[in-house]
Amino acid sequence: MAEVAGNVYSDAEQPTVLPAGDTELLQPVGQDGNIQGGMEDFLGPHPEYDEEEEEIKYYRRKRLGVVKNVVAASVAGMITYSIYMGLLQMQLILHYDETYREVKYGNLGLEDIDNKMLMGINVTPIIGLLYTPVLIRFLGTKWMMFLASGIYALFVSTNYWERYYTLVPSAVAIGLAIVPLWASLGNYITRMAQQYYEFVNYKEEHVQEQKKTPKGASHRYVIIFQSVFYILFHLSLVFSEFPMVFFLNGYLYDYNHTLYNVKSCGAESHGMIVGLNKTVLRSLPPSLSLIKLESLLMGAAFLSMIIFLALCGAAYRPAEEIDLRSIGWGNIFQLPFKHLRDYRLRLLCPFFIYSGFETLFAITGLILSYGVCSMGMENLWVLVVVYGLSSSLCSTLSLSLLRLPRPVPLLVGGAVHLAVLVGLMCWSPTPRNLTVWPLMLTLTIVWGFGSALNKTGLSTLLGMLYEDKERLDFVYTIYHWWQAIAIFIVYLWSGLPMRAKITILLATLVTAGLSYWLMERRLVKKVPYRLPRIPRPKHKVKGYRYLEEDDSDESDSEMSEEEEEAVGASEDETIGDRVSQDSHSPVGGVGEVRGRRRRMEEDAYEQAGGVEDYVHTQ
Repeated sequence: MAEVAGNVYSDAEQPTVLPAGDTELLQPVGQDGNIQGGMEDFLGPHPEYDEEEEEIKYYRRKRLGVVKNVVAASVAGMITYSIYMGLLQMQLILHYDETYREVKYGNLGLEDIDNKMLMGINVTPIIGLLYTPVLIRFLGTKWMMFLASGIYALFVSTNYWERYYTLVPSAVAIGLAIVPLWASLGNYITRMAQQYYEFVNYKEEHVQEQKKTPKGASHRYVIIFQSVFYILFHLSLVFSEFPMVFFLNGYLYDYNHTLYNVKSCGAESHGMIVGLNKTVLRSLPPSLSLIKLESLLMGAAFLSMIIFLALCGAAYRPAEEIDLRSIGWGNIFQLPFKHLRDYRLRLLCPFFIYSGFETLFAITGLILSYGVCSMGMENLWVLVVVYGLSSSLCSTLSLSLLRLPRPVPLLVGGAVHLAVLVGLMCWSPTPRNLTVWPLMLTLTIVWGFGSALNKTGLSTLLGMLYEDKERLDFVYTIYHWWQAIAIFIVYLWSGLPMRAKITILLATLVTAGLSYWLMERRLVKKVPYRLPRIPRPKHKVKGYRYLEEDDSDESDSEMSEEEEEAVGASEDETIGDRVSQDSHSPVGGVGEVRGRRRRMEEDAYEQAGGVEDYVHTQ
């Protein structure tokens, strides 16, 4: 037994003889062995991975996303205004008809309700300067557009039950939403142009370090994107006539009946159409057909809301939205008024006012008092469609800013309108006269040409002048607020003689042209202007969003609030002692010195132009 055991043990102690070529099994696992090499192959970079190519693909997707945002916002805005203008036009025509009011609603007083609606739509925007920046500060640009489109959808829904307590509040809500919607749209399109520039030039040093772009760098994209927006948006005038073309036009009397008592049109007229027949409907449209039409419009309104919500990306990064909400309600409220210190905006205000004048005059003056007054209500849709197509096509001419000097579109558009207004001052077409068709179509096309250059030129000009602003919603708020003021004035002058209206338009247009010329001249002479900055954000938690070295979480992160207050108090006392020693005055306390120091910091921040510049100057 001992011998067997010894043999067993001796066999176990003998070294194992490996065949030739299998020496790699002796290498320890994890030290350049097969398992370690396999893990490196699995976790390491793919041999076919090209970092530069993937970076190019990434920023190409980003650029396509920006283009998608611009097209989506333009289409959603176009759908929203198509529904609003089409429904409002159809509603006013139906409620004007005496038979419709008596048969459908009896003594409800639809005419009085319509007057209150128009008052709500036109009057409430004049206070838009007070609440628009606060709403955009609270909701953000994208959500403001979504909420405003929802208010327009609310207006459509109230037409299912036409009563004073449904129509008038919804009209007031639309009036409140007009300025925030347009300020958000203008800011959104310009912001997309700035983002597109960043994604095209992502390799540039100033883009990678998130510094300010060189002056004029993003002008090309601002011009293109604003042109695309207005090309699509002006089509809303075309689509707004679909309810007239496919539904209401078949129920209207011809011009011999509706214009039977009309005695004067054009320059000789007062108001819009004096003497228009009280019955314009040959037969009443069925209630079920009206409900079906309103349901289609309601579906389109929901579609515009979905487009704003699902297809439009955010305009700003979350950190930038947090910055805006961290500067205080009072500062947000004051910023539009501070922007008016800039002489560029002040000198553009007459053009803002004229822009509102010419928008409403195109419908209430040119198309109604000249076109419908002479050719009948059944031809209303033709003139509006021609005006919309002309404005849409001529918006492409603003792309000439890529080659021509900046003042060309605005001054050319103003010159065209000036010529048309002088002609309208002298022309009074006779009622029930279809021979004016060619001239009316020509005037409508030419007016659309001038309107396109005016609207696109102003929005593009603001984006170019204020390219170095952190946010442009304050600038566009001022622009569309002045437009709202002008539209309210047009609402008030509806009963004036036509020549008085045209005189006001001419005076405003000449003043706007001279003011704009003076602004461009000052810019050529490099006259300094005041450019208000967004105040410095005041976050309750320090350094929770910055990643730069100077603003990292490591600085003062371990210091408690009591220690910070003690340090601040000691600094204030030191400064107070120095000030008192220098001034030899027994008056003045720590609070005044602290306020002085805070003001100095704010001034330094505003002069630096933002968080990054302020940090680099410290």
